Amino acid sequence: MEYRINKKTGDKISEIGFGSAYICEAGLDEAVRTLRRAYEGGINYYDMATSDGRSFKMYKEAFSAVRKNIMYQIHFGADYSRGTYGWSLNLDTIKKSIDKQLTDLDTDYIDYGFIHCQDEFSDWETYQKNKVYDYILKLKEEGVVKHIGLSSHTPGVIQKIMDDVNIDMLMFSVNPGYDYGKGEYAYGEINERSEIYIRCEKEGVGISVMKPFSGGQLLDARRSPFKKALTPYQCIKYALDKPGVLTVLPGGQSVDDVEKLLDFYNKSEDELDYSIIGTFAPAQANGKCVYCNHCKPCPVGIDIGLVNKYYDLATVGDSLAVEHYMTLEKNAADCISCGHCDSRCPFDVKQSTRMKEIAEYMASV
Repeated sequence: MEYRINKKTGDKISEIGFGSAYICEAGLDEAVRTLRRAYEGGINYYDMATSDGRSFKMYKEAFSAVRKNIMYQIHFGADYSRGTYGWSLNLDTIKKSIDKQLTDLDTDYIDYGFIHCQDEFSDWETYQKNKVYDYILKLKEEGVVKHIGLSSHTPGVIQKIMDDVNIDMLMFSVNPGYDYGKGEYAYGEINERSEIYIRCEKEGVGISVMKPFSGGQLLDARRSPFKKALTPYQCIKYALDKPGVLTVLPGGQSVDDVEKLLDFYNKSEDELDYSIIGTFAPAQANGKCVYCNHCKPCPVGIDIGLVNKYYDLATVGDSLAVEHYMTLEKNAADCISCGHCDSRCPFDVKQSTRMKEIAEYMASV
């Protein structure tokens, strides 16, 4: 397992986390075995927006003895009063749901308390009016909530809430389907979604990724909006390459499911290469670097994807990105304009021209 640091909290978070949507369908014994295998494999970050409230006692059975070694993101607005998942903006309902979740999990604190499922501007207005956000702040003051997160599919709403309050983590749906306007939750244009990634990286807000496979659609050519299948590993790599992303949260219902997720680290560069998306990306995606590194290898050793990422961050005022760029062994100034990267880019990015642009910009800051 590899880990990334949340710049705001200092938490060391596993790149592969665990989504709990359907763990309850495994049954108690299999669920416990599954969760314990995830923990043994180094997974330390777990999302608790589950489809069924029975899941919490499964986590209690699996993790009570190692609670301090794992992190839960718990959602203020996910209601399990009827057993299965429901959504609520009512303060009393949310209080009762949080109390029950803490009891069932056998824990007295929440690592990341999430402002839950804010997809409309009116959701945020109601959330504040009903004093739900104030309740999260109160629990944070009391030490029950360690850090504050936000869950949303909508870039405009995310921008508004990040303008209004300080958050430490964003849960956002990241996959090539949504980024290219395909799928049920494909909210926002390509540039709007890209601005979320860049803002989070710049401000040190980590992103935990929901729906990395677009509900499984991207893994099945018959169901994929692109009529081509990606592998789970390509989807995970795609998400991890986005600025700001700390952890990807696929789910699982068996030990075998977890083993398959952990196998991500055994895959070759070719198996992780998601440049196939260049064949079905919309026209407005052409000319935009997605950091896929399909242009490798550079004859002089430039990490072209990373150079592009630092440049995109630097242009929105991220001074740390400039510092990281300056420490690279090879950067855009070392480009010899051989054109190798231009010929390999699936998104028609003229990288040799872009390297000159980047070198000039970085020399001026």
